[in-house]
Amino acid sequence: MTEILKDASTKSGHGADLELAERVRTLIADIEARGETAVREMSRNFDSWEPEQFRLTPEVIQQTLDRVDPSTIADIEFAQSQIRNFAQAQLASLSDVEVETLPGVTLGHKNLPVSAVGAYVPGGRYPMVASAHMSVLTAKVAGVQRIAACTPPIGGDIPAETVAAIHLAGADEIYLLGGVQAVASMALGTEFIEAVDVLVGPGNAFVAEAKRQLYGRVGIDLPAGPTETLLLADDTVDGEICATDLLGQAEHGPTSPAVLITTSRQLGLDTIAEVERQLETLATADIASQAWADYGRVIVVDDNDEMLALANELAFEHVQVMTNEDDFFLANMVNYGALFLGPMTNVSYGDKVIGTNHTLPTQGAARYTGGLWVGKFIKTVTYQRITNPASSAIIGEYCSRLCAIENFAGHQAQADIRVERYSGVGSCGVES
Repeated sequence: MTEILKDASTKSGHGADLELAERVRTLIADIEARGETAVREMSRNFDSWEPEQFRLTPEVIQQTLDRVDPSTIADIEFAQSQIRNFAQAQLASLSDVEVETLPGVTLGHKNLPVSAVGAYVPGGRYPMVASAHMSVLTAKVAGVQRIAACTPPIGGDIPAETVAAIHLAGADEIYLLGGVQAVASMALGTEFIEAVDVLVGPGNAFVAEAKRQLYGRVGIDLPAGPTETLLLADDTVDGEICATDLLGQAEHGPTSPAVLITTSRQLGLDTIAEVERQLETLATADIASQAWADYGRVIVVDDNDEMLALANELAFEHVQVMTNEDDFFLANMVNYGALFLGPMTNVSYGDKVIGTNHTLPTQGAARYTGGLWVGKFIKTVTYQRITNPASSAIIGEYCSRLCAIENFAGHQAQADIRVERYSGVGSCGVES
């Protein structure tokens, strides 16, 4: 029987705040109408940033790299090598297809990278250097020809480590620009930047809403919500590691759900006590404590089957499994963004360095999509060819009758003219 040891005081919501959505709509419309002039006003008002040009020159990029400690550069390069290796393995799994379905009838698909990608790399309290690896580098592996990246200034200065990561990941253009004005500029194009085909990267609520509203004009990676973490654990681990892993993701923001489902009541109680202890010294406790108070949950269930069912129902972004039967969850979990199996791994590894992508579905979207990967930057497009006249005629006869059912006279005519021209020209050995 399910027992709730700690429940959330606030339930996670879906959709954008109406006031925020209208504000973002107005900003996008202004950029569309006035271009760079509007962007400059927004950058000045929101970030106190109005440079001569938003795009960083090669000289400025090199000067910025020179400011970064060599050991930090080495750490960035190590992380990027892990992300690159996995993205290359994913790319290798994508194959073009060509098959002859009838004599002289060839069907196929090709995998083609999109032409231009815009990557947003957040700044603010958490300058997310790792987002450069996940977006820019993955697009580069996919074969995208042009990658533009935007990141906001921090304190009126260039965030050196972030720019270094963007450059080392392979961005073709780097702009010091943040917020709605950044993603809208990339999506719509302005005097200083050409429009892209796909927008990727996390951001605050304004950036997420801007991407949502721009979807359709451009592709996007995912609709973004607050970071979510779910622990599935039993008495093979202790409260200290569970609390650490819950708070490690709760610090993302005050609305980030952090949930423990366990078959051990004692572990649940130990975790709650340990969370309170760790919050006394955690540097980000101001954020993490609010998330834990409002969105933290600890639930005790009878067995692994019940744990599995509840986890699949929640469909969380991150699911960390630390049980006596981790492979059971690997085999049977179906709704999640990413799985982290065993106590030796954790969500932070996935966020920063291990090689999988950290841009993942939230707010239940794991029921119908996975996260960002190399395939997100690739279009699978089909083609058809018929070289056998009799096959064209036979398909045409079927097509004509099917078009008649739907009252598509023009479609039917396309089929009928080929039946007329190619019937009797040759035999394909297939009867209609």
